[in-house]
Amino acid sequence: MKATGFSIGELSKQSDVNIETIRYYEKIGVMPAPARSASGYRIYGADHLKRLSFVRRSRQLGFSLDEIRDLLRLVDGHAFTCTQVRELTLDHVAEIRRKIEDLKRLKRVMEEMAAQCSGERVPECAIIDALFDALPPSGETHTSQSPPKKALRRRLH
Repeated sequence: MKATGFSIGELSKQSDVNIETIRYYEKIGVMPAPARSASGYRIYGADHLKRLSFVRRSRQLGFSLDEIRDLLRLVDGHAFTCTQVRELTLDHVAEIRRKIEDLKRLKRVMEEMAAQCSGERVPECAIIDALFDALPPSGETHTSQSPPKKALRRRLH
């Protein structure tokens, strides 16, 4: 290993990003491919660590990989403006607002379901019934492979 670089394990430790995640980011082009040693090991530099830290922090803030790619394209091209970054950020803020509203609705529904629960051990459970009665996503139908309600209730009680 050259003195100017470090291994994927060292990069993982310094960035607090899992090794498999680093490889995945390389595969999808979020991280540039590192140099290789004569024996084929990846050799990372300070720029890799900086970029990986940027990606990790962006993910922590809820940016999607596509949004991160857009931000990185601006950075990599050295032609970004604060206006472009601001637009991407405001789009992300709008998505956060939509998620907050969805979560508020989900909270209300879950509270209503919990309010119907007696907390006692009974053969019928309003929460389980409500979850089973939910419509399947995008027109799918319930299949016989779904566990029967009574079997699931036995496992939960």
